[in-house]
Amino acid sequence: MAVDNDPVIKQFREQISDIDLKTLELINKRIKLVTQLWTYKHEQHVEVYEPAREDWLVTYAARANRGPLTTEALSEIYRHIIEVTQHEARGVLQPAAPELAPDETAATTPEA
Repeated sequence: MAVDNDPVIKQFREQISDIDLKTLELINKRIKLVTQLWTYKHEQHVEVYEPAREDWLVTYAARANRGPLTTEALSEIYRHIIEVTQHEARGVLQPAAPELAPDETAATTPEA
């Protein structure tokens, strides 16, 4: 039986695709929320960048993780999600308010 015709493989792939779409939806929601947060913080004259918040988020997620994802892999994924969120939110905000988006040259990523 060809792999493409195997009903078990097809079912697994469909489930994985469904999860991928949900993950995409959640990442997009995250970017929108971070953009709104940065806008609000700017309006309130509050620093957008909070390195401690990023560290807290990774620790929080690691404590909630029940595996099989390792803590190291989780940390890498979350740091990348934070980086991508920062980049995307900056792209939305920069045309309207360049001073709002954190500087790309920052040593670490801003709050996410």
